[in-house]
Amino acid sequence: MGQSPTPQIPVVVLAGFLGSGKTTLLNHLLHRSGGSRIGALVNDFGAIEIDAMAVAGALGDSTVSLGNGCLCCAVDTSELDLYLERLAAPAAGIDVIVIEASGLAEPRELVRMVLASEHPRVVYGGLVEVVDAAEFDETRARHPEIDRHLALADLAVVNKLDRAADGDRVLGLVRSLAGRAAVVPATYGRIDPELLFDCKPSEERIGQLSFDDLHDRSREGAEEHTGHLHTGYDSLSFVSDTPLDPRRLMAFLDSRPEGLYRIKGHVDFGPYDVRNRYAVHAVGRFLRFYPQPWATGEARRTQLVLIGSGIDASALGKELEACGSDAPHADEHGMWGVLRYVQDPDDPDWDDPAPGTAPEPCPEPDASLEGPSL
Repeated sequence: MGQSPTPQIPVVVLAGFLGSGKTTLLNHLLHRSGGSRIGALVNDFGAIEIDAMAVAGALGDSTVSLGNGCLCCAVDTSELDLYLERLAAPAAGIDVIVIEASGLAEPRELVRMVLASEHPRVVYGGLVEVVDAAEFDETRARHPEIDRHLALADLAVVNKLDRAADGDRVLGLVRSLAGRAAVVPATYGRIDPELLFDCKPSEERIGQLSFDDLHDRSREGAEEHTGHLHTGYDSLSFVSDTPLDPRRLMAFLDSRPEGLYRIKGHVDFGPYDVRNRYAVHAVGRFLRFYPQPWATGEARRTQLVLIGSGIDASALGKELEACGSDAPHADEHGMWGVLRYVQDPDDPDWDDPAPGTAPEPCPEPDASLEGPSL
């Protein structure tokens, strides 16, 4: 049997206006990522490799303070692809790359650059827009473009809810502006990293107080900051020993609901392709399939995890069950919809298909984020 392709590294764009809490969120991810290693491109200026087990320091516009000193750079964003290549090198051991955009950056341009990357080891991991709930109205008045940024986001983090007098109103407003994106409430940037990437277990942390445990204990009387992270999202684990019909699955993906942020796992299409299973990577409106040969002796089944905010896990499970295939024979046309989302590494002109996974068009036609041609 052939070997599976090298796993791709998700590249997450972290955006938001000055003071929204991007750096706090990034530091939180560093301390909650278990054994995962995060590569950070900070504020469009410098690229560094950050060990998730190290103590994260304050990240400035061009300076990143680490436990072992400071690394200062001042590079133009046109060099982004060079840094992605550096961080994606196997020797770097990076599991996820987070680009923290400048507070006044245009996130759409950063997303375009990530989608346009020709590096085979990186894949778009989504646009995360952080907003300050306490200052949201004033921020919108000063920077009306925030509405456009939210419309492009795959995940919106409504931060500093503990400081907002009318948090429910702000959450509702952000949901109306974010369209189909998942919207997650947060304080101190505390979202579950599983929304963005797969955390590795860390034996070094078993039986020890985590950074967040210590951090919370230093905030006497701040009970509102100690809520469980999982309350901000819902998840569904789906396993099926029955092969899925590709047409039915694509219909499900084309109509996936608002708030469904990530889909990961692999699919067994049975008679439609007996040689391969198909790994799935979906984040927001972005979708990609990766054919992978079945390993010898591997149980042939579909295993998927769906993560989002405000999703009906039970209903989604039933919809996936309905994708089971009862076709007695393979349909030569059945896989066409899936194969449109499989990149051909030997075709330099390959482009993402039309936005079949975004039933509702983006507010601005020229702002579509559906493919690297942008």
